[in-house]
Amino acid sequence: MIGGLIALKIDPSVMDQLGRGKRTVLVTGTNGKSTTTRMTTAALGSLGEVATQADGANMDAGIVAALSTHLDAPLAAIEVDELHLPHVHDALQPAAVVLLNLSRDQLDRVGEINMIERKLRAGLAQHPDTVVIANCDDVLVTSIAYDHPNVVWVAAGSGWAMDATSCPRSGEPILWEGAHWRSTGTDFQRPEPDWWLDGEKLCGPDGLRLPLQIALPGRANRGNAAQAVAAAVALGAEPATAATATGTVREIAGRYRTVQVGDHTARLLLAKNPAGWQEALSMIEPTAAGLVIAVNGQVPDGEDLSWLWDVRFEHFEGVQVVAAGERATDLAVRLTYAGVEHTLVPDPLRAIASCPAGQVEVLANYTAFRDLNRDLEGADGMNEPIAGTTESTGARS
Repeated sequence: MIGGLIALKIDPSVMDQLGRGKRTVLVTGTNGKSTTTRMTTAALGSLGEVATQADGANMDAGIVAALSTHLDAPLAAIEVDELHLPHVHDALQPAAVVLLNLSRDQLDRVGEINMIERKLRAGLAQHPDTVVIANCDDVLVTSIAYDHPNVVWVAAGSGWAMDATSCPRSGEPILWEGAHWRSTGTDFQRPEPDWWLDGEKLCGPDGLRLPLQIALPGRANRGNAAQAVAAAVALGAEPATAATATGTVREIAGRYRTVQVGDHTARLLLAKNPAGWQEALSMIEPTAAGLVIAVNGQVPDGEDLSWLWDVRFEHFEGVQVVAAGERATDLAVRLTYAGVEHTLVPDPLRAIASCPAGQVEVLANYTAFRDLNRDLEGADGMNEPIAGTTESTGARS
């Protein structure tokens, strides 16, 4: 980000200048920004060179740095922190904005979720010509885009509804009826999707049905791919080509890669807020020899770890669980109340070593994940990727 920081000091309008002449897609949301941006970049690739962040730096300096290294690219797929979206939208005048999901993040850094929804809704209202690719399964995202004149609705799924039990517009309860939801007492309800998933198929306008084979695990990543395809098609990409391109994405800043650590085959997963943790926990292989959960509480993680009590840890029977990280004791208390048998080994590398030989799932929050990747790189003979697995370390997604 250093180049972007210096450029903004020299000329605060540099982002506006770098965005001129580019057809840009902005990608934002609480979870999945880096993944969806990478998939959107791949899906747009058939239309020309695409400027994007290589490392997920999604605030002003990182965005300027990315654009300045791709000056001649006619296209851009830019990941944007949700708090920065309104002014980045003003600067870059994007052709499309992808709204993935909105749920509570680190409260001490980000703030209250309905306040963010109102800010994003007001910002979007200033740009009626932008195509908005919005997840209609997410109540808060739907509220942001509901009044916009140019929306492509995608049923990308929503595995976390705890932050949208009431209508963000009226305060009335949200009633769920299968996949459909509506606000009781108002006309605010789930729109009919233009794109949706049907098993292994991605369905779209005019009876379109495409195979969607992605390399990344989890239902959330299929939803990310669906929104990436919809965004690329909105900019003119051929649907089948865009869908195939999303399947080429295998490296997302260290996430999902598998490495050999002594006698252990460790798969690394990243999560940073309750919704992300719940999704990542659903990916845990139940037959794994061990599960290491590493939690730090540094500023990028959020120093307030009360969110641990919003995550369901109760379903790990038969897996040896190890609490690790700088805040391993806080995690151990939560696991105790969840009735999860566990051991306490603060150092993540030692925690992996304490598990039985075989496959170990490692789930870490931001700085714990970053530090573990650094330690793996510094351990001789311990960081060899396993053949046929994803390889990729990371900024906030």
